[in-house]
Amino acid sequence: MFASKNSFYTSQIKTNSVEYLIVAGGGGGGSTANGSNEGGGGGGAGGMLTGTASITAATSYTIVVGSGGPVNSNGNNSSAFSLTSIAGGRGGFHTSGGATTSPGVAGGSGGGGTGYYGTSSGGAGTSGQGNQGGTGENGKSLGSVGGGGGGGKSAVGANGTEGTNRGGNGGDGAEWPTGSGTFYAGGGGGAGNSATVATGGSGGGGNGQSTTTAATAGLVNTGGGGGGAIYNNTGTATAGGYGVVIIRYPSIYTDAASTTGSPTFSNTGGYKYYKFTGLGSITF
Repeated sequence: MFASKNSFYTSQIKTNSVEYLIVAGGGGGGSTANGSNEGGGGGGAGGMLTGTASITAATSYTIVVGSGGPVNSNGNNSSAFSLTSIAGGRGGFHTSGGATTSPGVAGGSGGGGTGYYGTSSGGAGTSGQGNQGGTGENGKSLGSVGGGGGGGKSAVGANGTEGTNRGGNGGDGAEWPTGSGTFYAGGGGGAGNSATVATGGSGGGGNGQSTTTAATAGLVNTGGGGGGAIYNNTGTATAGGYGVVIIRYPSIYTDAASTTGSPTFSNTGGYKYYKFTGLGSITF
């Protein structure tokens, strides 16, 4: 009887702290414009932050969710509680005629380097948010080359494989909450002139293009990087996935006083969840 009464009173008060997941938009895969079957790098995953934030009653907190980057472009940042997750870096690519080689770009996780006639590095990741992209294969004497995989929250992107023309797999993302089986912020796979597909990392990373399979985009609301493309006139690189912001706290506390931006609300497993997929706000 006493326990039930105590639970009733607890359920009438507001929480003073919340757990958060903040994932930025993933970087787009690299698409080469040269005619020698060079492999574009996979897009880097959007930066991923998790933790606990102290909150104040009757205070409105702005939530920003970054979009995924188009082909050959970085993603966009996400933010909440004065914290910013950095956008995923785009995969490396070449301009028309191969006159300009662009390596993978730094970001929350870095994009993979271009497979080219020379080494093309992957972009750096942001400490605490993600990892570096893989190096593009040096195919100077091979005639066709594999791009590096984009970095993910938990692992670096794999290098393009020397001598096989295979793109590197994307780096794996991370699970949140622990034990949920749901992953975020996986890197995109690099492209390769090979029948073997370079897979995106767990957590929404897109697959790189192969000679038999088109590239796939980063999964929406995971911050996954987009898969890279080869220049063979049949396929293109793909965009990174939109980011996401999720807030949760124990179900014994009251609902948020108000929200904007139409977050998805659920009450499951002993927690209340507010999932934002676009610009909005929350007041406790």
